[in-house]
Amino acid sequence: MPITQNSHRDLPGAGRTASTAPDSGYSAGPRPQRTVAVVGAGTIGLSWAALFAANGLDVVVTDPRADLDQALDDALPALADGLPGSGVEELRGRIRTTHNLAEAVAEADLVQENGPENVAFKRGLFADIARHAPAESVLATSSSGIVASSIAADLSDDAAARMLVAHPFNPPHTVPLVEIVPGERTADDTVATATAFYRSLGKTPVRLRKEIPGFVANRLQSAVLQEAIHLVLEGVVDAAELDTVMKASLGGRYATIGPFESFHLGGGPGGIRHMMEHLGKGLAQGWQGLGRPELDDAAVDTLVNQIEAAYGNGPDAYWTRAALRDRKQLAVNDALHRAEQG
Repeated sequence: MPITQNSHRDLPGAGRTASTAPDSGYSAGPRPQRTVAVVGAGTIGLSWAALFAANGLDVVVTDPRADLDQALDDALPALADGLPGSGVEELRGRIRTTHNLAEAVAEADLVQENGPENVAFKRGLFADIARHAPAESVLATSSSGIVASSIAADLSDDAAARMLVAHPFNPPHTVPLVEIVPGERTADDTVATATAFYRSLGKTPVRLRKEIPGFVANRLQSAVLQEAIHLVLEGVVDAAELDTVMKASLGGRYATIGPFESFHLGGGPGGIRHMMEHLGKGLAQGWQGLGRPELDDAAVDTLVNQIEAAYGNGPDAYWTRAALRDRKQLAVNDALHRAEQG
């Protein structure tokens, strides 16, 4: 599908105001065109592409991989299953592929970058993106831990004003969260435009109040994974049993309320004050006993062997388990939506 030529461009639901970034010169008014460039066609990039297409956007995917079209075609059936109401042909009809980065971003309202987690690589990539993308396009990275200020270090003020982190939780086409993390020079109207855009896709954007490597969701995940690995390596449970414990306790609970509300309700009518009075000191002491596992070769072998024994390995196992994951995630999303509607 050719990119629509249109001098008026904007993202759905966006209302831009003059930039507050110092000397950026960035400002924009209402522009109705909707085209997104997806840079990087790994698992995250392909998931984004399907979500964008399912929402009626024109999508251009670029990646140097020689099997770009085949990778997209192989992924779309499973991705379409995770996007109720969307068919493979419908999605594919809205997605164009190219190996040429300049061509991919030339008409983009928003660029969603999904390259390797390497700051030098991303700096060079965004320099190229900024050089070829329209002067008013939003430049977003899916980085799972590198802050925008570092990626944008070599960009002009104008380009840096339009650049931010929009970190999804994997996979983007089913999991609601997008962490919006502006850099030091990101304009407020860029944040507002990006937030409105992801919300219009049915996502749950959360703006972080300050930059921190790893952001919020991955730092929480890392803390849980650290203790999970420790418990498995200590022989307390095996990997599958650990997953069962999580799914049957914290996983289900945290899908409905977060850790702070859970702790608050755990104190009964006395709430968080009661909990802190009775458990606060012990909680802090307990942190000192958490494990700090070393991922040496033996530890990695133990984890890999147990996890592959429980869940399989190879493409067939991946697609089967991923489809089950997506069905469960959609069921949780739907149930929570119904509950919240009263």
